[in-house]
Amino acid sequence: MCGRYTLSSPGDDVALLFDLPELPSLPPRYNLAPTQEGAVVRVTHPGGSRQLDLLRWGLIPYWAKEAAIGNRMINARAESVAEKPAYRWSFKKKRCLVAADGFYEWKKEGKLKQPFLIRRQDGKPFAFAGLWDTWHDREREERIETFTILTTDANDLLRPLHNRMPVIVDPENFDLWLDPKVEDAAKLQPLLVPHAVDGFEAYPVSRAVNSPAHDEPDCIEPLVADRSAPANPE
Repeated sequence: MCGRYTLSSPGDDVALLFDLPELPSLPPRYNLAPTQEGAVVRVTHPGGSRQLDLLRWGLIPYWAKEAAIGNRMINARAESVAEKPAYRWSFKKKRCLVAADGFYEWKKEGKLKQPFLIRRQDGKPFAFAGLWDTWHDREREERIETFTILTTDANDLLRPLHNRMPVIVDPENFDLWLDPKVEDAAKLQPLLVPHAVDGFEAYPVSRAVNSPAHDEPDCIEPLVADRSAPANPE
């Protein structure tokens, strides 16, 4: 799964990766957690340009009766996303790219869980495959836009840590994934595979990342010593 990730890259690096018409102004995020806002890139109508928006992490389907369902829908399995009622409409019509430059996974070591950061070796940003939707809270009369991150089998780098990993989309496939005119699952499914190991690294970091409230630069620093932080992610 993917339960925490990072995006601390400069706005010009993000704009270059996604070929955005405007330079985004994004606060650095070192420990982005579910229910918080993350930057996603999408094309909202056929022929439209790419736009970067901040959406809440945890998909709330348009038909949901309450927003709480989003707390359980931070990830969607790529193998079944085209058929699952919770995701199939968004898979067909509302795909997005989630901007990131790292993500965390926890490895069980005895009774403890050690967090690892996975990122590109050059530190540059990349994109997760995502889905988005709009939900209308009729009681509060507000419109909430949310997203989820697709996951697939782990590659050789992730397998010692976890059996799943987020789907990473290469830039040459951005247009296909974002095109709202493409609705054929057979054209999209080949993108939803484990990413190559080349160019990526994984290293242990402080267990301070276990707390969603801790969103500081030290989250991404390689572990030296950490004896006081809590042992398990929340």
